[in-house]
Amino acid sequence: MGPDPQDPPDSPAASPVSKVETGTEKLLLDFPAEAVARLTISNPDRRNALDHEILDAISTTIPRLDSGIDVRCLLLTGADPVFSAGYDIGSIPDESFERDAEALVAHPFHEALEAVAAFPWPTVAAINGHCLGGGLELAVTCDLRIAAEGALMGMPPAKLGLIYSHTGIAKFIDVIGSARTRELFLTGDRFPADRAESFGLVNRVAPDRDLSVEAVGLAAAIAANAPLSMKGNKKVINALIANPVIDEELERQLVELRESCFSSEDFREGIRAFGEKRRPDWTGR
Repeated sequence: MGPDPQDPPDSPAASPVSKVETGTEKLLLDFPAEAVARLTISNPDRRNALDHEILDAISTTIPRLDSGIDVRCLLLTGADPVFSAGYDIGSIPDESFERDAEALVAHPFHEALEAVAAFPWPTVAAINGHCLGGGLELAVTCDLRIAAEGALMGMPPAKLGLIYSHTGIAKFIDVIGSARTRELFLTGDRFPADRAESFGLVNRVAPDRDLSVEAVGLAAAIAANAPLSMKGNKKVINALIANPVIDEELERQLVELRESCFSSEDFREGIRAFGEKRRPDWTGR
């Protein structure tokens, strides 16, 4: 299950905090378990809406979590009681709306999502409450999602006069299929966590009071797996999603990636540990 997410500041799990800063109080960073980093959106006055400050912080902070510190799983969540109400469209001034709306929405949001997608280690969204619009796309960009049973998820573009980006809609088609994507975007309805789980929008549902502990436990369990396997398998999955038709060059690269594990120390250690019925001691080599 992993340690309690409320580790004291001087605990070993919290020690890397001083090495990476988000640069804003609207995006909080802590390390609730070994090799787990947690980013918490904290914009309570705007129901954790994603403004430029938060999006810029996401795009600059995440790459640094893969440099110089031991992070093997990233957890994204929101400060209670919501995950995120979506992109902060209220921040676009009326006088420049028509001219600036697309640029204001697209650029920082795209950069933040790209940072999440490009993170080489597994990512988990802990959906602690309402998760709407751009907040839901942020969660869907993560590899896995665990939701509180009281959470509601929805895409409101149809109720806002917005045509959503094709890249964003493609993510939903990949995760939940075309029929559910149509339902999500054409109705604008909000889905409770249990229904979202039934069609794959979330992977797991936890009681509201237990979400934080269960999410940290899931992230800690993931981070305890073989590093080479996690990065390699995520790379293969992403390559196959991006390339439905595999050409010869991509196939060669994927075969080489698979073959590289057979000469690794971790593969030998994993086999030994399995035979000896003990926990493996991974080195990442």
